[in-house]
Amino acid sequence: MSRIGKKPIEIPSGVEVKVGAEAISIKGPKGSLSTPVHATVQYEVDGKLVVLTRKDESREARSQHGLRRTLLANAIEGVTKGFVKNLEVIGVGYKVSVAGKSVVLNVGYSHPVEFPLPQGIEAKAEGNKLAIQGIDKELVGEVAAKIRRVRPPEPYKGKGIKYADEHIRRKAGKSGKK
Repeated sequence: MSRIGKKPIEIPSGVEVKVGAEAISIKGPKGSLSTPVHATVQYEVDGKLVVLTRKDESREARSQHGLRRTLLANAIEGVTKGFVKNLEVIGVGYKVSVAGKSVVLNVGYSHPVEFPLPQGIEAKAEGNKLAIQGIDKELVGEVAAKIRRVRPPEPYKGKGIKYADEHIRRKAGKSGKK
C-alpha cells in the first residue's frame, strides 16, 4: 500500500472541495484550482478530510494512488498558502526588475531579456533577488525554471541566475604557466 496515498488530506477552514466526474475543484481564499480524477482511484470527502483509496490492486492503480493524493494536497495548500520560488541573479552589472506582467532581466546580453509571466503568477524583485509566487505549484516551478534557463549559473565565477537554496559547485579554472 502506498504510504503517501494512505494519509488523509485535512481540509483547512475556508476551503471547499467538490469531487466531479472528471476533476476535483478546490476553492480557497487565494483562488480556485482543479485537479484531474483518475478512474482507478476513489475519492471520499468526510467533513474536514479527503481520503483516497484504490479500486483494485493493479499496477496502474498503485502508481496513481500516491500521485493523485499529492496533486490534491498541493492544490489544497496552494489555495490556502500559495507557493514561492526564490531566485538570485549573481554577476557584475546583472539586475532584475518587474515591469507590469513581465520580468526584465539584464544578465550580460546585448539587450535586456523580457520574460512575460503567465496568468496566475506574480513576481517581486528586490535588489538581485526575484520571488515567483502563485497558487499552482507546477506552474510556479516551471516559470522559475524557464527564468533560470535565460542565464544558468556557470561553475567558474558563479555568474548567472540560480535558485536561492541552490549550491553551485565551483571549478578551479585553468592555471597559469610557471
